[in-house]
Amino acid sequence: MIPMDPITLLLTMILCVSILVLFYGRSKNIYHNFPPGPKTLPIIGNMHIVNMKNPTETMLELSEKYGPIYRIQMGTEKIVVLCGYEMVKDALVNHADQFSGRPKIAIFDDITEGHGVIFARDENWKVMRRFTLSTLRDFGMGKKPIENKINEECDALVQKFNSFKGKPFENTMILNTAVANIIVSILLGHRFEYDDPIIMRLTQLVNENTRLVGSPMVQLYNTFPSLMRWLPGNHKTVHKNVAELEVFVKETFTNHKDVLDINDQRNLIDTFLVKQQEEKPNPELYFHNDNLTKLVTDLFGAGMETTSTTLRWGILLLMKHPDIQKKVQDEIEKVIGSAQPQTEHRKQMPYTDAVVHEIQRFADIVPTNLPHVTTQDVTFRGYFLPKGTQVIPLLSSVLRDKTHFEKPYEFYPQHFLDSEGKFVKKEAFMPFSAGRRSCAGETLAKMEMFLFFTSLLQNFTFQAPPGEDLVLTPVMGFTNAPKAYYTCALPRK
Repeated sequence: MIPMDPITLLLTMILCVSILVLFYGRSKNIYHNFPPGPKTLPIIGNMHIVNMKNPTETMLELSEKYGPIYRIQMGTEKIVVLCGYEMVKDALVNHADQFSGRPKIAIFDDITEGHGVIFARDENWKVMRRFTLSTLRDFGMGKKPIENKINEECDALVQKFNSFKGKPFENTMILNTAVANIIVSILLGHRFEYDDPIIMRLTQLVNENTRLVGSPMVQLYNTFPSLMRWLPGNHKTVHKNVAELEVFVKETFTNHKDVLDINDQRNLIDTFLVKQQEEKPNPELYFHNDNLTKLVTDLFGAGMETTSTTLRWGILLLMKHPDIQKKVQDEIEKVIGSAQPQTEHRKQMPYTDAVVHEIQRFADIVPTNLPHVTTQDVTFRGYFLPKGTQVIPLLSSVLRDKTHFEKPYEFYPQHFLDSEGKFVKKEAFMPFSAGRRSCAGETLAKMEMFLFFTSLLQNFTFQAPPGEDLVLTPVMGFTNAPKAYYTCALPRK
């Protein structure tokens, strides 16, 4: 007998069960005018045609056959996929309220229970998002105080890179910590040293979970949670990692409670705890400990992982394209010289701005976007989508929309430059998504990327060590991360 891999074996078991239960309860005929899609099988739907290691690839291929709006079925869940800038914008911006929901997906529902902000729903999401945006602004998001913090961290990062004296090193944990220190300063009011075992462990947990939640086994768990809940697998590791993260968060805000001063709110946790005290007479509580734990965990993970991953892509791409690296350095010398980079410099640096944008576009960090769900029955582009329909606004199809980007699969900064070398905004530049569920930390992330990027290029020329193969194929997970690589940071001063 030919041995079967675990995923094939599990799918075979599910198919056998499907034969026994014989379509197991037909759904109501509410999909009378639903988008087209590939033929489905009982129980497993279209899982047999999906590349579970890279579902984005399958979704892009299906759009070539079925158009910019189509249906795919995972198990018994019908999912609508939206492709291309026009389609995604129409849903998320022009029909923002109807597409602003978040579906119940097993792995995320397990670890958030609807709390926090990223996977929260209904009124709880609205309250937590308003609080998050207002508090981030209060603590300087997009303003000079946070810019100063970022520049202080840039100095520490440059010092750390200098410590390698031009010799090869792997930069993942260093960049993780540098970026994490910015959101940690807002959440907790302090920073970590690069070799602090606490921050190293926390970032390791986030990195591992980001990879695992996009794994084939977790996708199977999301499709058949009742069947797989009791089986070993990556979903168990995700749960364990989240539990460890939350122990740290709970211990931290417990310590904050002991020294809380209403008149001196030092960070986001203090502000939340003050809101909690104010809310106590209200039976409809939102500022409870579960929301605080999930919110801090959400912001730490989101505030660290995507930006640091983008910076890692940036260094890798500039090693691959030394001519582009040199042009950025020339512009830095011309505009900034040896001074500390400031966000106000960006308007005078069109080429650098274009390169940073192109890094984000090419890296395609969150290719499938976070899933949405319709909050009401909606007729969209001639199709009827019932309330509760899961929707994937495929960001990869937007960032690689050939009607908006001349060379969608190449690293090409000219996408964001006109014939005179001036920076050009592109509507289809949508790495932070759009609409009601767009990234709450977008302003902070943009500031971080420009300042970290210019500080590093001002101080170093990045080269691959002899024999290092610079691979641009990402490590697949929930986000697209570059494979670990070694770099030599050669001092320029």
